[in-house]
Order: sequence, then C-alpha cells, then structure tokens
Amino acid sequence: MAEVRRTVVVKLDVDDSDATLLHETVEEYLWACNYVVRDAWKDDYKPTSKTKLHERTYSAVRNETRLQANLVQSARNKAAEAIKGVVARWKAGKRASQPHFTTPSVRYDKRSATFHDDYVSLSTVNGRVEADYVLPPEGENPHTTYLRNDDYEVTGATLQYRDATDTFYLHIGTKADMESEIPDESDTEHSTVLGVDLGIEQLAVTSTGMFWNGAYLNHRRREYERIRGNLQQTGTESAHRTIDQMDDRETRWVEDYLHRLSKALVQEAIVHDCDTIAFEELTDIRDRMPGAKKFHAWAFRRLYDYVAYKAKAEGIEATQIDPAYTSQRCSQCGTTLRENRRSQAEFCCQKCGYEANADYNAAKNIGFKMLRAGQKSPHGGATRHLALKSGTLNVNGEYSPAE
Repeated sequence: MAEVRRTVVVKLDVDDSDATLLHETVEEYLWACNYVVRDAWKDDYKPTSKTKLHERTYSAVRNETRLQANLVQSARNKAAEAIKGVVARWKAGKRASQPHFTTPSVRYDKRSATFHDDYVSLSTVNGRVEADYVLPPEGENPHTTYLRNDDYEVTGATLQYRDATDTFYLHIGTKADMESEIPDESDTEHSTVLGVDLGIEQLAVTSTGMFWNGAYLNHRRREYERIRGNLQQTGTESAHRTIDQMDDRETRWVEDYLHRLSKALVQEAIVHDCDTIAFEELTDIRDRMPGAKKFHAWAFRRLYDYVAYKAKAEGIEATQIDPAYTSQRCSQCGTTLRENRRSQAEFCCQKCGYEANADYNAAKNIGFKMLRAGQKSPHGGATRHLALKSGTLNVNGEYSPAE
C-alpha cells in the first residue's frame, strides 16, 4: 500500500459578518506566527523545537489574542517550520533572513475545522462560522477525484484570502492508501525513465525531444493581469465583481491547460514504455529559474500533481530529482561547465562540441540522474534506460535504437 496525498483548492461562499470574523482571525493568527519568530530571534542559536517554542510563547499568545488553543498551536507550528527552514538554508551556506508572515492565511486541522461534503465549519476569534463550498460540476477535476471520492480522507486545510477578488479559498489536504501499481524496484530489466525539464519559455521538454511551448500560457496570464489591473483602477463594485469572475475563469482555464499537458506527458511515457517520469526538484525553483514568478512555481507544482495521479493509474511513477548542474552538463560526454550554457535556449559543449536546445539537454540530464540514482540503490539498477527520441540509453552510456 502507498499513501497518496493531494490538495484541492475550493472557493468559499462567506457572508459579510462571517467574513469579518475570518479577517480578524487571520490578523491575529499572523500576529501569533510573527510573535513566535520574534521570540526565537532573541537567541543567537535559533530554537526550532516545537516543544521549546510552545513553552516560551504559548501563554503570551493566548493572553494577547482571542485565538483558541488549536489555532495558537497551529501558528506556533507554522512559525517553527519557517525557523527550521531558515536554519537549514544557513547550514547549506545559503542566505536567509528572519521570516515574517504577511500572506493572509490560517492553517486548520480537524480539531479547529469540521469538514462536510459541501461546507466547512471553521474556528474564529469568536466562535465558529460555516461556509459553503463553491464546487464545479462533477467531472475530470481535483474536486471530483479527491474531495468527492470516499477513498480520500480530509486531513486539514489552509484558509487563504485573495485581496484582488475579495474571496476566501480553502486549500484542503486529502490522503488515501492505494495499492501501488508501480513495479518492484528489484525488477529493473525493462525499467525506462522519461526525463522532463520545466521552464518559462518552454513549459515542458522531455528527453524524447517533445516540446510544449509556454508562450500561449504566458500570454494569457499577462492578458488577465492587464485587464485585472485596469479594473482595479476603476474601483467600482461592478469592477470587483468582474475581477472575481475573471479570477475563477483564469484558474479554471489554467488548470484545464495543465490537465491537457499532463495527459500528453503521461502519453509520451506510455508510448516509450517508461515506468518512471523524472522531474526536476520543485523546491526553491524560483531561486534557480530567472524570471519565474509565484504563478510559475504554482503551475509547475500543479502540473507535477496532475502527472503523478494520471501516471499512477497507468502503473507509472512520477518522481523529482535534484537538478544541480543539469543545465551545465553535456548529456553526450558528461563535461560540466558553466560556459556550456550559451543562453537560455542554446547549449554547446566546450569539450566535445555537442549542440542542442538547452532545455532538451537538461531533460536528458534529469533522466540520466534518475538512472544513476537507481544504480546506487541496493537493488542495483544498471539495466535502467533513459528514453530518447529514437531509442534508449543505459547508465553505462550504451545506446539501443528503437525496435
């Protein structure tokens, strides 16, 4: 059995009086998060233990806010995770500053929220409020696949407020125990990997040479931003209603676009008889990718989730691989030099002269890293192959043409 976790974003229908309570709850919750961080920053050695932070801050937060106990603990946990993340970056030699929480959100567990089929009950600074879910019709969407599926259990949620649309959303976490259809790792005779590189100009590129250009998605995104900006300047009630409608329309369009792309990626894996689809690690992707915005990071995570659950239905595993040096390494001879990457689009090896599209070269390297990771596992893995345009390549560099 394998545990599968997915997140579903649901718009909430909240009346004005309940919205006021939720705004006050968000404000005090953020204050609590920042209070815990400020307390930790008094020490040269930043405490990351939730138990220690609880002992130092719980009473003060309870006295200074109207938050019930579970939300106080939630705020402490959120702050502790942020502190731990900063300490980890410092240990890795990376720069990081004191966390400060400003995004209007609250993390709920099953003690501070009660989840029903079509509505939720949320703890606030003054009792509970109930909010109906605004759900799309049943069909091929995450709401049907996870939220309306009895196989999936709700684990908790994060409430988020979007100022541009004056709307609350609930990011609902779900989990299920599923029978794994992935072949046993020890059976590597026919193990084949599809490498996938993600980007802004080329949204996805595979080791088999398939390209999905991001120009259309980026253009539509900019158009929505331009229209939204004009409406915000207008400032009328009608303009805000239109922005709200646009926000929903844009989300539906982008998710549909990503669904179609995920189908195509899984189909590419099926065509090349792959049992693994390897993506680059998505953590800190904005730091590594020039020009990437929050939207792109969200879209990449969404695409990976869609690929993961569609691939699972076909007995294919989706995984993420450390992308270090995949943009600088020559997929032909293995030479790794910064000078190999001529531009965002061009790759030319300074040693062997191999020239290729930079994203295609990176996709092959991502897949090849997966091969090498399998070779180091206790199950061996020397018979793993990387799917290419017209054949496969094993970890020893031996090429086999397509039959």
